[in-house]
Amino acid sequence: MPRTAPIAVGALTFFLSLPISAQQADSKMSPVVVQPGAPGQPTRTLPPSTRATLPPRSPKDVEFMQGMIVHHRQAVEMTALIESHTESKEIRLLGARISQSQSDEMKFMKRWLEARGEPVSPPMPGMGSMDMPGMNMSSHQMLMPGMLTPKQMDGLRKAKGAEFDHLFLTGMIQHHNGALIMVKDLFDTAGAGQDAELFSFATDVDSGQRAEIRIMETMRGEKP
Repeated sequence: MPRTAPIAVGALTFFLSLPISAQQADSKMSPVVVQPGAPGQPTRTLPPSTRATLPPRSPKDVEFMQGMIVHHRQAVEMTALIESHTESKEIRLLGARISQSQSDEMKFMKRWLEARGEPVSPPMPGMGSMDMPGMNMSSHQMLMPGMLTPKQMDGLRKAKGAEFDHLFLTGMIQHHNGALIMVKDLFDTAGAGQDAELFSFATDVDSGQRAEIRIMETMRGEKP
């Protein structure tokens, strides 16, 4: 018995080490790339040469993201006025919600563009198409659909209290409606909006801003 124990232990160690050695050898040879199947469908083993690629995009996708960053930036600028221009708790809560959501969305859009090697800022006026319905130019500043003009922004900055509340709600409703125009224009363009991330984002913008428009319309109706 004393002699067989070392042999048994050695044999057990040898057999246990076989799967590990085999796995190590396999991992050095080539990685296994597995593609999950759709619901109810089996997975597929892809060739080792398979590389991850981003889905195709259209110029309109890039234009939409660049323009929406500009659009969101003004909304955040508008909400930044709330703290010093009104004491309304409802307006403050609404502004905090809009500011947070649009700031987060701006970060997403910037990451989306950067991952595809695209500039975050749209072309300067005259250098690109950017011909969306409702877009206008004022003082060489690009105004996407629904964006407040410099005159409207100036009026908002000068207003206080109830006047500010009314101008803010009216301006933000206009602003949100402009975003809905941009989403519609994206999906009305052939070949655009088919990137999965972009599609999900654009549909979220549409549903989210429609909901906020309804809230703001109710708030505006309640205020003098």
